[in-house]
Amino acid sequence: MGLIGEWEVVDNGVKRLIHQPGKQLMMMEVQFEQGGIGAEHSHPHEQYTYCLAGEFQFKVDGKEIILKKGESLNIQGGAVHGVVAIRAGSLLDIFTPLREDLLNN
Repeated sequence: MGLIGEWEVVDNGVKRLIHQPGKQLMMMEVQFEQGGIGAEHSHPHEQYTYCLAGEFQFKVDGKEIILKKGESLNIQGGAVHGVVAIRAGSLLDIFTPLREDLLNN
């Protein structure tokens, strides 16, 4: 589970910072080294991802999407998605409703 306000390593070359959530909305920053992988997964939450830096190759329900600095991507709840960092960078992920699976209670 995530620690609010503290960077944590989530995988080789990937770390995240979960910000203090609101009542129905939460945000986290995820930093990737080049080649870092966010494994394919799904969740019922709607996700909006904004590329702060770098370049990423997303796969969303089998469709490949390249995301570069300043670009964004909406991922619908239930969609199977994953990402690979083509170039080192960071993403800002916003979720609604709250991802209780990422929060400490």
